[in-house]
This record gives sequence, structure tokens and C-alpha cells, in this order.
Amino acid sequence: MNPLGEVLVGVVMVVGLVGVVVPVLPGLLLIAVAAVVWGFEVGTGSAWGVVAIMLALLAAGTVGKYLVPGQELAEQDTQPRTWLLATAGAVVGFFVVPVVGLVLGFLLGVWIGKRLETGDSAAASRQTRRLLAGIGRGIVVELSAGFVAVACWVVAVLFVLP
Repeated sequence: MNPLGEVLVGVVMVVGLVGVVVPVLPGLLLIAVAAVVWGFEVGTGSAWGVVAIMLALLAAGTVGKYLVPGQELAEQDTQPRTWLLATAGAVVGFFVVPVVGLVLGFLLGVWIGKRLETGDSAAASRQTRRLLAGIGRGIVVELSAGFVAVACWVVAVLFVLP
């Protein structure tokens, strides 16, 4: 692949890393697509090996992103009504408040559901904060997977593949 093409692939991967933190961009998906495009362009077995490693890392990061907050909600013995309110809040928030509305709506839905479950605003706030911490840990897992995958690509481009 020519140097300009590799720079463009790298830029898309950096945008993907930003997308992990900014909910509007499909972070790890952008990195995966850039890796596959790079694999097709380079076309060697070594390049496809790097792509396979990257895709495995990105898949693990994606799974971890959902497991960590989901585990937090499961530990709190969250009722299905709260899940429904959280999902509805995320959908409404996505359209009402650009960029961060999805997360804000989700958290508001969780708080309302927890308030209905416990009958106590303070307990609902505590449980929602715990969930927010879980979401933060999920983002760290996802971002770490993205960084390691991009680092594999950088090492391959700079030191391994011609």
C-alpha cells in the first residue's frame, strides 16, 4: 500500500478511537473497516494475520463494553421495567440531545426505573452512579482494545511488513 493510503487508514483508525468516547461515531467498527481495507490493499498473509488479530481484539472490546455495565445492572437485580425505561430513554435522548443524549437518556431511564423499584430517590441515585461507573469501565475496556488493535497495526506497518 502506498504511504498516502496508509496515512488515510491511520486517520480513520484515530477517528475510530475518538468514536469510542463520542457516542455518535461507530468507534471500533471504523477501526475494523479500516483494517480490512488495509488487508485487501496489502494482500499478504502477514497483513491478513494482523487484521485477524485486530478483529479479535476489537470483538473482545465490543463484548466487554456491554458486559461490564450489564454485569453492574445484573448485580443490582434490575427489573425488566428498568431495562425498558433505560432503552426508551436512550432512544428518546438520542433524538432530543445530539451527541450525548443517548447516554443521558439511558441514565435517566435507569434512574426512573430504580426510583420506581426502590421508592427512594437517594437509593436510585446511588445505583445509577454505580451503573455510570460501570459504563465508564466499559468504555475503558473498549478504548483499550481499540488502542491495542491500532498499536498492532502501527507496529506491522512500521516494523514488520514491507
